[in-house]
Amino acid sequence: MVSMKDIAQRCGVSVATVSKALNGQQDISEETRARVCAVADELGYMTNAAAKALKTNRTYNLGVLFADRQRSGLTHEYFARILESFKAQAESHGYDITFINQNVGGKPTTYLQHCRYRGVDGVVVVSVDYTDPEVRELVDSKIPLVTIDHVVNDRISVTSDNVNGLDALVRYAYSMGHRRIAYLYGDSCAVTRQRLVGFYRACEALGLNVPPSYVQECSYHNPERCAEATKALLALRERPTCIIFPDDYSFVGGHRVIANARLRVPGDISVMGYDGIHLAKVMGLTTYVQDMESLGRIAATQLINLIERPKTTCIESIQVQGSLQVGWSVRNLNQK
Repeated sequence: MVSMKDIAQRCGVSVATVSKALNGQQDISEETRARVCAVADELGYMTNAAAKALKTNRTYNLGVLFADRQRSGLTHEYFARILESFKAQAESHGYDITFINQNVGGKPTTYLQHCRYRGVDGVVVVSVDYTDPEVRELVDSKIPLVTIDHVVNDRISVTSDNVNGLDALVRYAYSMGHRRIAYLYGDSCAVTRQRLVGFYRACEALGLNVPPSYVQECSYHNPERCAEATKALLALRERPTCIIFPDDYSFVGGHRVIANARLRVPGDISVMGYDGIHLAKVMGLTTYVQDMESLGRIAATQLINLIERPKTTCIESIQVQGSLQVGWSVRNLNQK
């Protein structure tokens, strides 16, 4: 590894002069500073992280708490794309990221203890159980923190517009002549509650009567659970003409059941998803596309602002709009 001594020898100056140049001290000439910095870049010099932390009171390390309930990890495209965007934005500002867990060196630890052990400057929280005492301990701590897809008092949150997302799907199905619209909703959480509000508001505004059997609890990112729920919908005496699935990936289970029943999409039954992952585009699924890149980028920007400019950064809830992606999976019942 390149040291300050190597740079000093190349430039013909003292180690103290190199230190002053790299740390922005004013008692050396601009010519010397420029020459030292140029050589440091050429040799690939990197400052020692521990020394830098002592000087700046920052580690330039951001924690990521991601505890997906389905344990799909980064194979979950929705969260993977959010975190990739978060990572890219953090790195563009000189920050690294560390995933926070409950085990350090083979010893159990809390999320907050792990954050303190790693000395993170701030944390982004994605897809967790907010009733978990250890999550609450971290959220209630003094560490700068931003949540994604969940609003917490006195914390910056970045969320999708879930109410309008479901509203857009229902209104599109209605415009295509559908009056019997079912919704399989995901696990109980803030996102689900918002989407249910969007569904019922749209149905009420359009004058649609929704039988209780048309709205069933399911699970996110779980094709098996969606397959079971789809079977129940198809067994109804008056089955829906259109089914909205909790997410694009879960639709795979429902599609299998529909095919096994020898029904066609969209000829016999129409379907819609949510998220806008690559699979939906490939299959031609009509879905609501969440702006995953913006969610991650904005969360990183807000967290860095909170760390670097705490006195001028507002604690607010930022809502990110998505868009309807029209595929071929919804039949136009208006056409005779």
